[in-house]
Amino acid sequence: MGRPKRDIRAAAEESTTPPDQLTQAQSLARVIKAEGNSLYACFLPSKRTVLVELAARFRNTIWIKRGGYVLVELTPPEDQKGKVEGEIVNVVRDEKEWRKQSYWPKEFPRSNHEDEDDEESTVGRMPPSDSEDED
Repeated sequence: MGRPKRDIRAAAEESTTPPDQLTQAQSLARVIKAEGNSLYACFLPSKRTVLVELAARFRNTIWIKRGGYVLVELTPPEDQKGKVEGEIVNVVRDEKEWRKQSYWPKEFPRSNHEDEDDEESTVGRMPPSDSEDED
């Protein structure tokens, strides 16, 4: 039997609002790639790559895309089991709202790739025909 919709909505609503402050073990990270089995390789502001696990309440509810931002809680090195170094405790869905927070790292600048794609993108367009050039 599937999960109740109220659980799905609660997980989705929780990820839209950023927390007021972060704990010592928490950090924002950029997702590099999905490793499978709810594991993700993430890039921390300290230029370190970590392998983190998605919290159970977000699984099959919220999808994380490559290049997106997540809030990770790193476990102390003495408590780590295997290669997993922490857990994704929140997913940044409303990036504009999260960027207003004082704890947003300066190492994650605002991306301008949306503006660049509009200028000279030829994706989905037909190639120019020869008859247009002969005028």
